[in-house]
Amino acid sequence: MASYDLVVIGTGPGGYVCAIRAAQLGMKVAVVEKNATLGGTCLNVGCMPSKALLYASEMFEEAGHSFAKMGVSVAAPSLDLPAMMNFKQQGIDGNVKGVEFLMKKNKIDVIAGKGRILGTGKVEVSGGAGKTQTVETKNIVIATGSDIARLKGIEVDETRIVSSTGALSLDKVPSHLLVVGAGVIGLELGSVWHRLGAKVTVVEFLDRILPGMDGEVARQFQRILQKQGFAFKLGAKVSGIDSSGRMLKATIEPASGGAAETLEADVVLVCIGRVPYTEGLGLKEAGVALDNRGRVQTDSHFATSVKGIYAIGDVIAGPMLAHKAEDEGVAVAEILAGQAGHVNYDVIPGVVYTTPEVSSVGKTEEELKQAGIAYTVGKFPFTANGRSKVNQTTDGFVKILADAKTDRVLGVHIVGREAGEMIHEAAVLMEFGGSAEDLARTCHAHPTRSEAVKEAALAVGKRAIHM
Repeated sequence: MASYDLVVIGTGPGGYVCAIRAAQLGMKVAVVEKNATLGGTCLNVGCMPSKALLYASEMFEEAGHSFAKMGVSVAAPSLDLPAMMNFKQQGIDGNVKGVEFLMKKNKIDVIAGKGRILGTGKVEVSGGAGKTQTVETKNIVIATGSDIARLKGIEVDETRIVSSTGALSLDKVPSHLLVVGAGVIGLELGSVWHRLGAKVTVVEFLDRILPGMDGEVARQFQRILQKQGFAFKLGAKVSGIDSSGRMLKATIEPASGGAAETLEADVVLVCIGRVPYTEGLGLKEAGVALDNRGRVQTDSHFATSVKGIYAIGDVIAGPMLAHKAEDEGVAVAEILAGQAGHVNYDVIPGVVYTTPEVSSVGKTEEELKQAGIAYTVGKFPFTANGRSKVNQTTDGFVKILADAKTDRVLGVHIVGREAGEMIHEAAVLMEFGGSAEDLARTCHAHPTRSEAVKEAALAVGKRAIHM
């Protein structure tokens, strides 16, 4: 029977990062993975492949609509979808092989099969051909991630009615793509297929897009998407889909009740969120407590209700983000090594990788109002940013929220090109408890889009220069 200091179940960003950090700290580590490749949802059917298609489809649209106005004359681009899918797959393969290399480099054993916790210190791994083995370990980390949330009465076949997984591998561009859910995943994948020629309609149960993000940001971003050609049906729900004909017929009802309507589409993408993946882990039998949403309950040190068993990532409370899982993986490895592992949940950035991008870190205006915190706002539009003007990419703005008494930055929200890259100077500032004044007095290179961040910080004190 193999024996380890740590066994990590799942090799997504949380799991493999946890394993690497533990190995760096001198532990003997193994990871258990049920899929044929390492990397979890993120590397195989999530973050990474979607970014490949977002980039490729953006280049396709740029070539078709933006090159001519810059004086670049090219023939109208034609889509080779199989080649684009191959481009996506090359990216997946490269990242997966990278994780395999890191496992070998750090002398981490990879055990193929489905892990089941037998209790403190024991994991049973069921592989192919009915073979099982039991692994002994001092500690177990559950890093099994999440699965798609399903709509009651609607079966996802990954061909016509698809989840994010199927939407990454369609064999032709839909004439009409109906997206159920106006969250990050729906808007990103809707963007991919819209750029490639699909009509896109988004149905959202709430009366807004991007639930949880700053309201003003969501409203402005919705207007940008509508200008691009997206159609939205907010405050509505899909109550059924008739798949008997050549076209799918979706029944859409107002969320508050009322007359239903029927929309035809050749593909329906269901992306109403994700749920923790705990199937077959033996948690109930092992005595590991779950909360009322099916998440593994943990304390501030990621410990579950059973000694020696810990959990991180999408399977526990908090935002379902790969980088949040990574930080938790590092933290729990350091805690097991007797160090002070910690995650600051107030400074976890989030990004929507559309064009333009949307990024956010810290509190929204709604959250500050609800908490009764007095705050000041500084905003600066990209229409007033020199680099954005000359590139003719002026959609969006930067918004900074600072404590009215201390000037400490509490939240930053950006809609604009490269917003996902620009958000990190705000994250670093907030980690150090910085103020809007600190940011305003930091010299920024000219001409850059990041100058808009400095100007928004100046606007907190009502002294923006270029507006």
